[in-house]
Amino acid sequence: MFDKLTENDIKKMQEEIDHRKLVVRKEALEAVKEARAHGDLSENFEYHAAKKDKNQNESRIRYLEKMIKTAQVISDESKDDEIGLYNTVDLYFEDDDEEETYKLVTTVRGNSMKGLISSESPLGRAVMGHKVGDRVYVKVNDKTGYYVVVKRLENTKDDGSDKLRSY
Repeated sequence: MFDKLTENDIKKMQEEIDHRKLVVRKEALEAVKEARAHGDLSENFEYHAAKKDKNQNESRIRYLEKMIKTAQVISDESKDDEIGLYNTVDLYFEDDDEEETYKLVTTVRGNSMKGLISSESPLGRAVMGHKVGDRVYVKVNDKTGYYVVVKRLENTKDDGSDKLRSY
């Protein structure tokens, strides 16, 4: 895996693991036990649903633990005039003649529908380290790319409001 994560990402992931182990796991086990008491398990929808929920919780715990174990810890520090993690930027897309606002985040927080782009995405990688006024080529693949212009940069820090993506 080797996702690039900050100390705050790892802290949030560990908090989710702890919550799932101490609260969600207990509730899931209780739900399975209660559904099992209803009798015939072959036609017991509640039992199958409770087992599925329990297994999904355990799977998420294993996934988060593996991500923490294999993470490459990176810094979220950047110069005031350069685009870095957790900075908000206004980008002008030349091909579309449109301007959009994005916040650069780590992979586990990325959500393009909410304006959160991963620093490991083609756009995120391309603009990292650039300054206001820079014209940047975003390489999508070997044959395709496009230009953006950095219009505005707002230095923001990780305030913890960006939730971890669930898979």
